[in-house]
Amino acid sequence: TWINSSMMHNRLNFKAYAGGRTTIVLELRNRFVTGDMISLDPGYAEGLSADDGRFDLSWNIFSGSSYVLNTMADRAYIDFTAGRLQLSIGRQRINWSQALIWNPNDIFNTYSFFDFDYVERPGSDALRVTYSTGPASAAEAVIKTDAGKKVTAAGLFRFSLLNTDLQFLAGETGEEFFTAGTGLSGAIGSLSVRGEATLFTPFENAGGEKSTLIATLGVDKAFSDKLTALAQVMYSNNPADLTGFTDLYEGGLTARQLAFSKFSAAGQVSYSPVPLVTISLSAIWYPDLDGFYAGPSVECSLAENVDFSFLWQHFNSTIEGAETRINLGFIRIRYSF
Repeated sequence: TWINSSMMHNRLNFKAYAGGRTTIVLELRNRFVTGDMISLDPGYAEGLSADDGRFDLSWNIFSGSSYVLNTMADRAYIDFTAGRLQLSIGRQRINWSQALIWNPNDIFNTYSFFDFDYVERPGSDALRVTYSTGPASAAEAVIKTDAGKKVTAAGLFRFSLLNTDLQFLAGETGEEFFTAGTGLSGAIGSLSVRGEATLFTPFENAGGEKSTLIATLGVDKAFSDKLTALAQVMYSNNPADLTGFTDLYEGGLTARQLAFSKFSAAGQVSYSPVPLVTISLSAIWYPDLDGFYAGPSVECSLAENVDFSFLWQHFNSTIEGAETRINLGFIRIRYSF
Protein backbone atom coordinates (compact mmCIF):
# COMPACT_ATOMS: atom_id res chain seq x y z
CA THR A 1 0.00 0.00 0.00
CA TRP A 2 1.40 3.37 -1.08
CA ILE A 3 0.39 6.61 0.68
CA ASN A 4 1.49 9.93 -0.78
CA SER A 5 1.38 13.33 0.91
CA SER A 6 3.07 16.69 0.50
CA MET A 7 3.64 19.67 2.76
CA MET A 8 4.46 23.31 2.23
CA HIS A 9 6.20 24.20 5.49
CA ASN A 10 6.88 27.85 6.30
CA ARG A 11 8.34 29.50 9.38
CA LEU A 12 8.30 33.19 10.33
CA ASN A 13 10.39 34.45 13.25
CA PHE A 14 9.93 37.93 14.73
CA LYS A 15 11.82 39.74 17.49
CA ALA A 16 11.26 43.19 18.98
CA TYR A 17 13.69 44.89 21.34
CA ALA A 18 12.44 47.26 24.03
CA GLY A 19 15.63 48.88 25.27
CA GLY A 20 18.66 46.77 26.03
CA ARG A 21 17.03 44.42 28.54
CA THR A 22 13.69 43.29 27.09
CA THR A 23 13.10 41.10 24.03
CA ILE A 24 9.68 40.13 22.66
CA VAL A 25 9.60 36.98 20.52
CA LEU A 26 6.91 35.59 18.22
CA GLU A 27 7.56 32.61 15.94
CA LEU A 28 4.92 31.06 13.68
CA ARG A 29 4.92 27.60 12.11
CA ASN A 30 2.67 27.34 9.03
CA ARG A 31 1.91 24.04 7.27
CA PHE A 32 -0.22 23.33 4.20
CA VAL A 33 -0.66 19.56 3.86
CA THR A 34 -2.29 17.72 0.96
CA GLY A 35 -2.66 14.08 -0.02
CA ASP A 36 -3.63 10.62 1.18
CA MET A 37 -2.77 11.11 4.86
CA ILE A 38 -5.70 13.49 5.24
CA SER A 39 -8.20 11.64 3.06
CA LEU A 40 -7.50 8.26 4.69
CA ASP A 41 -7.32 9.46 8.32
CA PRO A 42 -10.41 11.39 9.50
CA GLY A 43 -8.54 12.58 12.59
CA TYR A 44 -5.41 13.84 10.81
CA ALA A 45 -6.51 17.48 10.45
CA GLU A 46 -7.68 17.62 14.06
CA GLY A 47 -4.42 16.09 15.23
CA LEU A 48 -2.42 18.65 13.25
CA SER A 49 -4.14 21.47 15.16
CA ALA A 50 -3.70 19.84 18.61
CA ASP A 51 -1.86 22.01 21.12
CA ASP A 52 -0.54 20.54 24.39
CA GLY A 53 0.12 23.96 25.89
CA ARG A 54 -1.95 25.83 28.47
CA PHE A 55 -3.11 28.17 25.71
CA ASP A 56 -4.36 26.85 22.37
CA LEU A 57 -2.15 28.65 19.84
CA SER A 58 -2.74 26.28 16.90
CA TRP A 59 -5.46 26.82 14.32
CA ASN A 60 -6.63 25.10 11.14
CA ILE A 61 -7.36 28.06 8.85
CA PHE A 62 -9.25 25.86 6.39
CA SER A 63 -9.45 22.17 5.54
CA GLY A 64 -11.12 19.77 3.13
CA SER A 65 -11.22 16.08 2.31
CA SER A 66 -7.58 16.02 1.20
CA TYR A 67 -5.98 19.28 2.41
CA VAL A 68 -5.51 21.42 5.52
CA LEU A 69 -3.76 24.70 6.30
CA ASN A 70 -2.53 25.04 9.89
CA THR A 71 -0.73 27.86 11.68
CA MET A 72 0.81 27.57 15.15
CA ALA A 73 2.61 30.00 17.42
CA ASP A 74 5.25 27.75 19.02
CA ARG A 75 7.22 30.71 20.43
CA ALA A 76 5.49 33.68 22.04
CA TYR A 77 7.33 35.06 25.05
CA ILE A 78 8.89 38.08 26.71
CA ASP A 79 12.48 37.88 27.93
CA PHE A 80 13.90 40.32 30.49
CA THR A 81 17.56 40.45 31.57
CA ALA A 82 19.01 42.40 34.48
CA GLY A 83 22.65 41.63 35.22
CA ARG A 84 22.93 37.94 36.08
CA LEU A 85 19.16 37.47 36.30
CA GLN A 86 17.07 36.44 33.29
CA LEU A 87 13.27 36.12 33.33
CA SER A 88 11.20 34.61 30.49
CA ILE A 89 7.42 34.21 30.43
CA GLY A 90 5.27 32.72 27.67
CA ARG A 91 5.67 29.92 25.14
CA GLN A 92 9.36 29.11 24.88
CA ARG A 93 11.83 26.29 24.35
CA ILE A 94 13.35 24.99 27.60
CA ASN A 95 16.24 22.71 26.72
CA TRP A 96 17.81 20.86 29.65
CA SER A 97 19.19 17.97 27.60
CA GLN A 98 22.81 16.93 27.23
CA ALA A 99 22.56 13.81 25.05
CA LEU A 100 21.94 13.80 21.29
CA ILE A 101 19.26 11.14 20.62
CA TRP A 102 17.32 10.41 23.83
CA ASN A 103 16.90 13.19 26.40
CA PRO A 104 15.36 12.08 29.73
CA ASN A 105 16.43 15.39 31.35
CA ASP A 106 14.24 17.27 28.84
CA ILE A 107 11.14 17.13 31.06
CA PHE A 108 9.50 20.27 29.62
CA ASN A 109 9.91 19.80 25.85
CA THR A 110 10.19 16.16 24.88
CA TYR A 111 10.63 15.72 21.13
CA SER A 112 10.90 12.88 18.63
CA PHE A 113 14.24 11.98 17.03
CA PHE A 114 12.30 10.91 13.92
CA ASP A 115 10.64 14.29 13.34
CA PHE A 116 13.51 15.62 11.24
CA ASP A 117 11.51 18.54 9.80
CA TYR A 118 11.04 20.32 13.16
CA VAL A 119 14.52 21.41 14.14
CA GLU A 120 13.21 24.23 16.37
CA ARG A 121 11.43 21.69 18.65
CA PRO A 122 8.22 22.31 20.63
CA GLY A 123 7.78 25.05 23.22
CA SER A 124 6.15 25.17 26.65
CA ASP A 125 3.84 27.73 28.27
CA ALA A 126 6.07 28.52 31.21
CA LEU A 127 7.72 30.98 33.55
CA ARG A 128 11.50 30.58 33.62
CA VAL A 129 13.98 32.27 35.95
CA THR A 130 17.72 31.86 35.39
CA TYR A 131 20.50 33.21 37.60
CA SER A 132 24.10 32.96 36.38
CA THR A 133 26.31 32.13 39.32
CA GLY A 134 29.52 32.14 37.30
CA PRO A 135 31.03 31.90 33.79
CA ALA A 136 30.07 28.20 33.50
CA SER A 137 27.38 27.80 36.16
CA ALA A 138 23.73 28.78 36.57
CA ALA A 139 20.60 28.01 38.57
CA GLU A 140 17.18 27.75 36.90
CA ALA A 141 13.59 27.43 38.10
CA VAL A 142 10.71 26.69 35.72
CA ILE A 143 6.93 26.39 36.14
CA LYS A 144 4.96 25.04 33.18
CA THR A 145 1.21 24.43 32.68
CA ASP A 146 -0.31 22.23 29.98
CA ALA A 147 -3.65 21.86 28.20
CA GLY A 148 -5.02 19.84 31.13
CA LYS A 149 -4.06 22.67 33.53
CA LYS A 150 -1.52 20.38 35.17
CA VAL A 151 1.70 21.88 36.48
CA THR A 152 5.26 20.72 35.92
CA ALA A 153 7.78 22.56 38.08
CA ALA A 154 11.48 21.91 38.60
CA GLY A 155 14.79 23.50 39.43
CA LEU A 156 18.19 22.85 37.86
CA PHE A 157 21.75 23.72 38.80
CA ARG A 158 24.55 23.36 36.28
CA PHE A 159 28.29 23.86 36.78
CA SER A 160 31.65 22.79 35.42
CA LEU A 161 34.08 20.47 37.23
CA LEU A 162 37.32 19.03 35.83
CA ASN A 163 36.39 20.18 32.29
CA THR A 164 33.04 18.40 32.56
CA ASP A 165 29.66 20.12 32.52
CA LEU A 166 27.41 18.66 35.22
CA GLN A 167 23.79 19.34 36.14
CA PHE A 168 21.26 18.22 38.74
CA LEU A 169 17.50 18.74 38.62
CA ALA A 170 14.54 18.04 40.88
CA GLY A 171 10.83 18.82 40.87
CA GLU A 172 7.50 17.31 39.89
CA THR A 173 5.98 16.51 36.48
CA GLY A 174 2.29 16.71 35.68
CA GLU A 175 1.40 16.86 39.39
CA GLU A 176 1.84 13.05 39.37
CA PHE A 177 5.55 12.26 39.65
CA PHE A 178 8.40 13.42 41.82
CA THR A 179 11.24 13.87 39.36
CA ALA A 180 14.99 14.01 39.91
CA GLY A 181 17.84 13.68 37.46
CA THR A 182 21.40 14.42 36.49
CA GLY A 183 23.34 14.99 33.28
CA LEU A 184 26.91 15.38 32.10
CA SER A 185 28.84 16.48 29.06
CA GLY A 186 32.58 16.13 28.79
CA ALA A 187 35.44 14.55 26.88
CA ILE A 188 37.89 11.69 27.11
CA GLY A 189 40.69 12.63 24.77
CA SER A 190 39.10 13.35 21.38
CA LEU A 191 35.93 11.48 22.35
CA SER A 192 32.93 13.51 23.56
CA VAL A 193 30.85 11.84 26.30
CA ARG A 194 27.26 12.81 27.10
CA GLY A 195 24.82 11.22 29.53
CA GLU A 196 21.55 11.75 31.38
CA ALA A 197 19.47 9.92 33.97
CA THR A 198 16.04 10.79 35.37
CA LEU A 199 13.89 9.09 38.02
CA PHE A 200 10.09 9.46 38.02
CA THR A 201 8.47 8.36 41.31
CA PRO A 202 4.64 8.49 41.37
CA PHE A 203 2.61 10.36 43.95
CA GLU A 204 -0.47 8.72 45.46
CA ASN A 205 -2.72 10.26 42.79
CA ALA A 206 -0.78 8.72 39.87
CA GLY A 207 -3.26 5.87 39.41
CA GLY A 208 -1.04 2.91 40.25
CA GLU A 209 1.90 3.96 38.07
CA LYS A 210 5.30 2.47 38.85
CA SER A 211 8.56 4.29 39.38
CA THR A 212 10.51 4.74 36.17
CA LEU A 213 14.25 5.20 35.77
CA ILE A 214 15.62 6.21 32.38
CA ALA A 215 19.37 6.48 31.88
CA THR A 216 21.33 7.08 28.70
CA LEU A 217 25.01 7.40 27.80
CA GLY A 218 26.54 8.32 24.46
CA VAL A 219 29.83 9.09 22.78
CA ASP A 220 30.55 11.03 19.61
CA LYS A 221 33.70 11.80 17.68
CA ALA A 222 34.75 13.88 14.70
CA PHE A 223 37.37 11.80 12.89
CA SER A 224 37.95 14.59 10.38
CA ASP A 225 36.08 17.48 8.81
CA LYS A 226 34.41 14.85 6.59
CA LEU A 227 33.53 12.01 8.98
CA THR A 228 31.66 12.06 12.31
CA ALA A 229 30.03 9.26 14.30
CA LEU A 230 28.02 8.80 17.48
CA ALA A 231 26.67 5.92 19.55
CA GLN A 232 24.21 5.97 22.43
CA VAL A 233 22.56 3.39 24.69
CA MET A 234 19.52 3.75 26.94
CA TYR A 235 18.08 1.74 29.83
CA SER A 236 14.62 1.91 31.38
CA ASN A 237 13.23 -0.35 34.08
CA ASN A 238 9.67 0.47 32.96
CA PRO A 239 9.49 0.98 29.17
CA ALA A 240 6.32 2.45 27.67
CA ASP A 241 3.96 0.42 25.50
CA LEU A 242 4.26 1.20 21.79
CA THR A 243 0.89 0.75 20.05
CA GLY A 244 2.09 1.88 16.62
CA PHE A 245 4.85 3.81 14.92
CA THR A 246 2.59 6.87 14.70
CA ASP A 247 3.29 7.24 18.46
CA LEU A 248 6.82 8.29 17.48
CA TYR A 249 5.58 11.18 15.33
CA GLU A 250 2.36 12.51 16.83
CA GLY A 251 3.97 14.04 19.92
CA GLY A 252 2.45 14.03 23.37
CA LEU A 253 5.01 11.60 24.78
CA THR A 254 6.71 12.72 27.98
CA ALA A 255 10.31 12.23 29.07
CA ARG A 256 9.07 9.29 31.15
CA GLN A 257 7.90 7.54 27.94
CA LEU A 258 11.05 7.76 25.83
CA ALA A 259 11.91 4.06 26.09
CA PHE A 260 9.96 1.25 24.37
CA SER A 261 12.48 -1.45 25.23
CA LYS A 262 14.36 -2.14 28.47
CA PHE A 263 17.59 -1.62 26.55
CA SER A 264 17.95 0.41 23.35
CA ALA A 265 21.01 1.23 21.26
CA ALA A 266 21.52 3.80 18.53
CA GLY A 267 24.27 4.85 16.16
CA GLN A 268 24.80 7.44 13.46
CA VAL A 269 27.55 8.07 10.90
CA SER A 270 27.82 11.16 8.72
CA TYR A 271 30.24 11.57 5.80
CA SER A 272 30.87 14.51 3.46
CA PRO A 273 32.57 13.17 0.30
CA VAL A 274 32.67 16.66 -1.23
CA PRO A 275 31.89 20.09 0.21
CA LEU A 276 28.16 20.89 0.60
CA VAL A 277 27.12 17.20 0.43
CA THR A 278 26.49 15.02 3.52
CA ILE A 279 25.56 11.34 3.55
CA SER A 280 24.26 9.91 6.84
CA LEU A 281 23.08 6.59 8.20
CA SER A 282 21.33 6.22 11.56
CA ALA A 283 20.04 3.05 13.21
CA ILE A 284 18.27 2.11 16.46
CA TRP A 285 17.86 -1.38 17.95
CA TYR A 286 14.85 -2.30 20.15
CA PRO A 287 15.50 -5.80 21.56
CA ASP A 288 12.16 -6.11 23.40
CA LEU A 289 10.29 -5.37 20.16
CA ASP A 290 12.47 -7.73 18.09
CA GLY A 291 12.96 -4.77 15.83
CA PHE A 292 15.03 -1.92 14.55
CA TYR A 293 14.97 1.41 12.77
CA ALA A 294 17.27 2.35 9.87
CA GLY A 295 17.46 5.78 8.28
CA PRO A 296 19.82 6.73 5.44
CA SER A 297 19.81 10.32 4.19
CA VAL A 298 21.53 12.63 1.70
CA GLU A 299 21.68 16.39 2.08
CA CYS A 300 23.23 18.91 -0.26
CA SER A 301 23.30 22.66 -0.82
CA LEU A 302 21.87 23.67 -4.20
CA ALA A 303 22.50 27.39 -3.76
CA GLU A 304 23.45 29.84 -1.03
CA ASN A 305 20.07 29.57 0.74
CA VAL A 306 18.59 26.45 -0.90
CA ASP A 307 19.05 22.92 0.51
CA PHE A 308 17.93 19.56 -0.86
CA SER A 309 17.35 16.47 1.32
CA PHE A 310 16.40 12.87 0.65
CA LEU A 311 15.60 10.70 3.68
CA TRP A 312 14.40 7.13 4.12
CA GLN A 313 13.01 5.74 7.38
CA HIS A 314 12.51 1.98 7.78
CA PHE A 315 10.83 0.45 10.85
CA ASN A 316 10.69 -3.29 11.46
CA SER A 317 9.32 -4.52 14.81
CA THR A 318 6.79 -6.71 16.56
CA ILE A 319 4.05 -4.54 18.08
CA GLU A 320 1.21 -6.07 20.10
CA GLY A 321 2.10 -9.51 18.73
CA ALA A 322 2.07 -8.51 15.05
CA GLU A 323 5.11 -8.01 12.84
CA THR A 324 5.12 -4.48 11.46
CA ARG A 325 7.15 -3.06 8.59
CA ILE A 326 6.88 0.57 7.51
CA ASN A 327 8.91 2.51 4.96
CA LEU A 328 8.76 6.30 4.82
CA GLY A 329 10.55 8.25 2.08
CA PHE A 330 10.94 12.04 2.10
CA ILE A 331 12.15 14.57 -0.45
CA ARG A 332 12.60 18.10 0.89
CA ILE A 333 13.68 21.38 -0.69
CA ARG A 334 14.21 24.19 1.81
CA TYR A 335 14.69 27.88 1.12
CA SER A 336 15.87 30.15 3.96
CA PHE A 337 15.08 33.85 3.67
